[in-house]
Amino acid sequence: MELPSTRFSHAVDPFITRIGNAVSWIWIVLLGVIVVNVFMRYALGEGRIEFEEIQWHLYSIGFMIGLGYAVVDDAHIRVDIVHERLSPTMRAWIDLYGLLLFVLPFVVLMLIYAVPFIADSFMTSETSPSPGGLPYRWLIKSMLFIGFALLGLAAVSRLTRLWAYLFLASAPQPAPSAPPRARPRSSPMDHDAG
Repeated sequence: MELPSTRFSHAVDPFITRIGNAVSWIWIVLLGVIVVNVFMRYALGEGRIEFEEIQWHLYSIGFMIGLGYAVVDDAHIRVDIVHERLSPTMRAWIDLYGLLLFVLPFVVLMLIYAVPFIADSFMTSETSPSPGGLPYRWLIKSMLFIGFALLGLAAVSRLTRLWAYLFLASAPQPAPSAPPRARPRSSPMDHDAG
């Protein structure tokens, strides 16, 4: 389903796409950390808790940032067997109500509760409870706020595009006025021939 672009989506979608593309490299880094951790554990017999926690952190960053990117790219999970059988207008209505009733209220709640969650971690200088674990736990917890903020922007952007599709694109557009047709010039030869 091709949705019309709006001024808001034209500003927000490329921004979220750039962030998503940049953060997508984190999966390569995560793969490297996993390989190093497995090698150290099984070849050298030395497991490191830092590597395990870095894996969790990298996965969390990729997943949280990927939420907004999936909405912008329309690559999020649906029941496609049902969704694809519906008309484009019906799909647009389902997406509109899904964003208004489920996604945006959930995003608002997550943003509200993420702030004290991160602030408490920052104020107490929370570190990992594991021996040798990573410090600055508030940094990874802040990904919760950043990820849901990007998801909220992406959802509002898609909402504006759905609104334009449902209510503005179907409105009758005034027919463009045709310029008056110019009469062909007659050449002196035409007058002589007659």
